[in-house]
Amino acid sequence: MAGKKAEMWFSDYQTENVCLDIRIEKELYSGQSEYQRIEILQSESFGRILVLDGSIVFSEADEFIYNEMVTHVPMSVHPDVKKVLIIGGGDGGVCTEFTAYPEIEEIDVVEPDEELVEVCMKYFPDTARGLNDERVHIYHQDGLRFLRGRKGEYDIIINDSTDPFGHTEGLFTKEFYGICYQALKEDGIMVYQHGSPFFDEDESAFRSMHRKVYRSFPISRVYQAHVPTCASGYWMFGFASKKYHPLNDFDSKRWEERHLKTWYYTTNLHLGAFMLPKYVEDLLEQEEKENG
Repeated sequence: MAGKKAEMWFSDYQTENVCLDIRIEKELYSGQSEYQRIEILQSESFGRILVLDGSIVFSEADEFIYNEMVTHVPMSVHPDVKKVLIIGGGDGGVCTEFTAYPEIEEIDVVEPDEELVEVCMKYFPDTARGLNDERVHIYHQDGLRFLRGRKGEYDIIINDSTDPFGHTEGLFTKEFYGICYQALKEDGIMVYQHGSPFFDEDESAFRSMHRKVYRSFPISRVYQAHVPTCASGYWMFGFASKKYHPLNDFDSKRWEERHLKTWYYTTNLHLGAFMLPKYVEDLLEQEEKENG
């Protein structure tokens, strides 16, 4: 009688006491870049999964949620986008979403980890296909260093870096948000991943991020999405702007006339995404009052 095939499981520890376990069919890639450990796992439930330094970044099953929400929210608000900057984004997902807009003339992607880009282009070709667009320019350098000295250059900046630790820590400082402000045009918008406030261990980072952005931009709002492989399955994004409000300046008619195909984002969802749970509102309002 044949023996039972050994099962492989991957545990993504979201806190010291909570982890997400996923049954893995096989490991497709494992390597150490100059910056981080990169792994590609194959699963039945989530398809291929990108893991960096032991933590899930995205899966084929849910990457569209994150990518659509950081792209279409600012694009449905800003009336005239010509130049976009993506900090991080080595997987190409956000970049690919932006290439759906023909009026965009230039997309700069600043990803220091060249190996990450190469691995994602090989194992996530559909997600990364936008990196081959002729409007896209990839710079393999530190995002903070890239931005220094740039003034009034971009309509939209997306901070698509990973968590505020290790080699990306500099992209979550007060200095970084101030430099982003300078690099944006006079009506520019910055969108960034804001983490999740659900677990107590993540609350202080969540508060700190909002505090820094609130001090740097005249308009600062937070919105939400359900992303199954993110911590607690509940993820937040920040919308920071020099001029445009994400709801008051939202043009649903103009966006719908584009007839873009989406799996998650809709103009109705856009409105609802900014309607936050009471405990999140309380956290944000407390930081705003203390730093008003």
